Amino acid sequence: MSVLGNTTLKFSEEQAMILDTAREFCRDKSPVSAVREQLDTELGYDTGTWDEMVSLGWAGIALPEAYGGSGLGISALVPVVESMGRALLSTPLVSTALAAQMILRGGNTEQAERLLPDLASGTTATLALLENADWGDTRIGCIVDANGTLSGSKKYVMDAGTAQLFVVLVEHDGAPALALVRREQLADGAISSHTLIDQTKRAANIDFSGISLADADLICGETVATALGDVLLLGALLTAAEATGSAAACLDTVVEYLKTRKQFGRLIGSYQALKHPTVEMLTAMDSARSLLYHAATIVTDETLGKDAEIACRMAKAQATEALLFAGDRAVQFHGGMGFTYECDAQLYIRRAQWVQQQFGDSLHHRKRLAALLLD
Repeated sequence: MSVLGNTTLKFSEEQAMILDTAREFCRDKSPVSAVREQLDTELGYDTGTWDEMVSLGWAGIALPEAYGGSGLGISALVPVVESMGRALLSTPLVSTALAAQMILRGGNTEQAERLLPDLASGTTATLALLENADWGDTRIGCIVDANGTLSGSKKYVMDAGTAQLFVVLVEHDGAPALALVRREQLADGAISSHTLIDQTKRAANIDFSGISLADADLICGETVATALGDVLLLGALLTAAEATGSAAACLDTVVEYLKTRKQFGRLIGSYQALKHPTVEMLTAMDSARSLLYHAATIVTDETLGKDAEIACRMAKAQATEALLFAGDRAVQFHGGMGFTYECDAQLYIRRAQWVQQQFGDSLHHRKRLAALLLD
């Protein structure tokens, strides 16, 4: 009997079509040369590529049709994000999708009708959740006082440089709440860039102090805690999708090198000391994909239950370690060249370090899985 309990895994024809389209698009728009061109830019992505993704309907793919989306659910976003990870294509898609899910799951109908159609049509948004680097810290330092004025700051806000809407986790009347802050409300100098080890990504620290909120821009009540729990799991799931795609691309890079590099008159791929770890990379990546699409099968627009939580946490833990192992071996297999920034192996090991921390590392999730599976 499986410890999972629920082992359902369905890869629908719809998902397969999305995956084929997304892989082709990302491969064409984001070859490694294009990725490297964006490393030192302010946004970290090409706005023309983002506009094309919006025109394909990806910004609203997980949102209901009533709010301008495609109504396909969050599972339809998984193959898109996996394809982006494979091509190391970074855009505000994941940040915007998670912000939209927070509003959809936590907000009221008026807030959803007012905000979600814009997000589905390409307006960028992001979540501001962290006061420090610990995803397990439940303390909230951002406060909304009785007059509706915000005080406090958030760290590591993804895609803050381009986001037009910030969904900020705050405390109001002693309980968790969400503040909807528009970019124009931020004071000059409120955003300070934070350099990440993965230079394909962008994040910033933001000071929200002094911002006045209207009642309509504050989400309160019991739905907030539930929505927050769901979105943290969905964030882990989408990060796992990105990591799984990156692990597959890293494996491709390693195999290509093993087939072309010669040492002592032999292709290095003929040595068992390199064959065996390469097979381990493949099995780890395949395991991550299986867990990823199991999770994609059972997550819904409804409140996520125990089975969905187990699936999301298992996918994140496995994908994190699969990419960490693949990135490490890619650097080692390339020898001295692997330690230079010009080697593409560096892109994957840096992505692995970022993935490890985003929405919690494998230890963070396994600690919680122990209670879910063993208690």
